[in-house]
Amino acid sequence: MAAACCRALAKVGWSVLDSPVVRRPGSLTNLLYNINTRGSRRFYRTSSPLVRPQGPRGRALGCALLLGGGLGFYQVLKTSVQQHQAEEPRGVLKLTLYQYKTCPFCSKVRAFLDYHGLPYDVVEVNPVMRKEIKWSSYRKVPILMVDGEVVRDRTLDQLNDSSVIISSIKTFLINKEKSMSEILCCYPEMKAVNDRGKEVTEYTNKYWLMLSEAQTAVIYPQKGLQKEEMKWRQWADDWLVHLISPNVYRTTDEALASFDYIVREGKFGTFEGFFAKYVGAAAMFVISKRLKSRHNLQDDVRQDLYKAVNDWIAAIGKKRKFMGGDQPNLADLAVFGVLRVMEGLQAFDDMMENTKVKHWYKRVEGAECLNISALFT
Repeated sequence: MAAACCRALAKVGWSVLDSPVVRRPGSLTNLLYNINTRGSRRFYRTSSPLVRPQGPRGRALGCALLLGGGLGFYQVLKTSVQQHQAEEPRGVLKLTLYQYKTCPFCSKVRAFLDYHGLPYDVVEVNPVMRKEIKWSSYRKVPILMVDGEVVRDRTLDQLNDSSVIISSIKTFLINKEKSMSEILCCYPEMKAVNDRGKEVTEYTNKYWLMLSEAQTAVIYPQKGLQKEEMKWRQWADDWLVHLISPNVYRTTDEALASFDYIVREGKFGTFEGFFAKYVGAAAMFVISKRLKSRHNLQDDVRQDLYKAVNDWIAAIGKKRKFMGGDQPNLADLAVFGVLRVMEGLQAFDDMMENTKVKHWYKRVEGAECLNISALFT
């Protein structure tokens, strides 16, 4: 609209300069009547006599209007370009995800990338030899490699830990003032020893988005939304993930079915696949019992799974489609990603039948598929 007004003002200026005859001066309204919707001059008969422009005054008025319209149009165009540049992605990130397909932490990352419509290449890592990540001192998955040559520099950034990956990429999509390397400095790596005496790698601030106050206010318009999202993202990592193995390896039959799925979807050789399916299933059946004891789970671990997902749905409440409101937030995507690895297994079917999670799960799945399909339209 502003641009249209500027163009109209410029046309009025040309009209004053170019018209051999105009109406009696005294009001810009009379001049505007000389311009039709296409900018052509048109004269209307009234009882008022027609006069010539009054010398230098008419010319000065025309020049002023023309100059004002031109400057106004330039400013509108400049503002439009600046806004367009601000809305454009800074570049197309080239992403490569090193993963196990059946890993819940890897599934979290895929759910996030898919929902945000970010294309990425997948390198399936052999769980036994792990030669695909031999080059990395970080020997876990997921690992996300980010090629920044189309953004700011020509370096590759390595992102470790699923929550760090999600927080840093989300920050990058919003905060246009920092490069990926600068963002990663906000998530320093720390070495620690856990309660079993094993050295582990932790990352500080991994549930935080590194945004300005203004950006935070846009992403989290209501008080408490940010803390709620961070709380449930951490809950997915610290509690929900630990319910997966005891449930999918609950019985010998379920353990075999789970490893049959893992072998089909994973990267195994023929011998490795046979070994993993039978020896791995037996081993995980035993390990799942230890996990049940370590995390103080009930004898019927299904009940802990049911309670967890029902607690999640209760936290969302009846008035929201997602914890993020009308659209999934990072907590929605994290919980969805963790639960998704059980699809096709008995534990997943039991969960969908015996809890209130089904409708929420289908909504997130639909939102994710909608954004993926947008990439191809």
